[in-house]
Amino acid sequence: MLKLLPLQWLARFQHGGTANQFFMALMVTIPVLNFGMLMGWQSPMTPILQAEDGPAPEPITDETISWMAAVTFFPPIFCGFLVGNLADRWGRKITTMLTSLMLVISWSITLFSLRPWALIASRAVAGLACAGCYVVTPLYLKEIAADKIRGALGSLFILSQNLGYLVVYVAGDLFSFAAVMWLCTAIPVLHMFTFLAMPETPVFLVKQGKFREARAALAWLRNTSVEDKDLEEEVQQMEREEEYAKSMKKASWKSIVRDKTTFKAFRIAVNVMLSQETCGYLVVLMYAGSIFEQAAESISLKLSPNKQTIVVGVIQLLGSIVASCIVEKTGRKWLLAVTSFATGLSMLALGGWFYITSYSIWLPGWLPVVAMCLCIFADAAGYQPVPYVITSELFSFQHRGMVTSFVSTIDALSDFLQTKAYDPLLKLLGIHWVFILFSMVCFLGTLYTILYVPETKDRTLEEIYAILDGRQKEKRKDLENGEEMTTL
Repeated sequence: MLKLLPLQWLARFQHGGTANQFFMALMVTIPVLNFGMLMGWQSPMTPILQAEDGPAPEPITDETISWMAAVTFFPPIFCGFLVGNLADRWGRKITTMLTSLMLVISWSITLFSLRPWALIASRAVAGLACAGCYVVTPLYLKEIAADKIRGALGSLFILSQNLGYLVVYVAGDLFSFAAVMWLCTAIPVLHMFTFLAMPETPVFLVKQGKFREARAALAWLRNTSVEDKDLEEEVQQMEREEEYAKSMKKASWKSIVRDKTTFKAFRIAVNVMLSQETCGYLVVLMYAGSIFEQAAESISLKLSPNKQTIVVGVIQLLGSIVASCIVEKTGRKWLLAVTSFATGLSMLALGGWFYITSYSIWLPGWLPVVAMCLCIFADAAGYQPVPYVITSELFSFQHRGMVTSFVSTIDALSDFLQTKAYDPLLKLLGIHWVFILFSMVCFLGTLYTILYVPETKDRTLEEIYAILDGRQKEKRKDLENGEEMTTL
């Protein structure tokens, strides 16, 4: 009996094409994994680049390191809309491959030269890949996923990014500088070639009038034949949605603003993403080394800087795995509310610890370490991935690309400003007030989620908009009477 359990589990995993969809999602998120490696690369490699006997022609200054961190988020401020337009015109597949190409170019510049101009230029090119990752990947994941695993696949976005952080942290601790560079470059190169065999999303193929290709792609994703009745119904639903979209005026910002319900969904998407991006998570990661260092003064916690970043990477990855496993059970709304509240509590604990100890009052050194770990875990377990899932589920195909592009632009601007303003803010307010202010952002995000964010799990777009309009009971009654509802 025990021998049959793995086979039964495998059969359930393959049923409905779950295995194929997860495989496809993993392929789609490889550029995100590599972008996570690119972002994490700076942590273990900065001491090497700044060493007198390091691989750089001259030691890299702190100012250059600061610009390397910030400039990555500068191109997406302006290129998010361009990437969204490319995804709608050329397709999700080609745009994903272009994202990998930008990553290849970025790593190649660093392989060619380690002078300050090259390091900053490399990060600027990586910013184009950043726009691709944050715009097209959530769209791709949404459009290949069956409703029952939509949240789990959407959560793979942040999981892949955090896995990239951990991979480069471990590689930086084990391998030479050159070996890490070649490893980071090889991943997007291999992805570009292997992704040629991957299908385009059925939604985009229907939009292009390629109905036969759409059926074939959907049949593979659902692990069934093209003659399957359920498959035919799903394709026909996509065709109806496309006909409905064509019958309406061309999607524009004016159409979003004029439609009361769509604009309400837009405000929700922007607010949950702003709360996520301004919660201070970046500051916690930047200050992790200092927290470990101060904790070591009162407890026996002696870790090298590389070991510290590996611990942070493991906590991030564990949180992301938890998010992928429970998002379909807990729902989006309450997972977001609970993790934002937990992040706020941990920020408040960190701020309180730094404030009290600044008056030479003793507090246990394990407290900030536990608070930091809770913050990193809660953020990865819901506060980071869930807003992307909610945003992709709040809009129809015709608005999804536009809104995702806009949100990615806001995210990039927020990250750029936080990265550059971190030191001035630290000197002006002190680290304790910085953490306390960020905790207030988290608590406000929790309150907003509870009051205004609808539950999108297992709901069609029309059901979600019925909730936003206050018409949920009316729509439920329609379903009970057997009337057909259109999924937009």
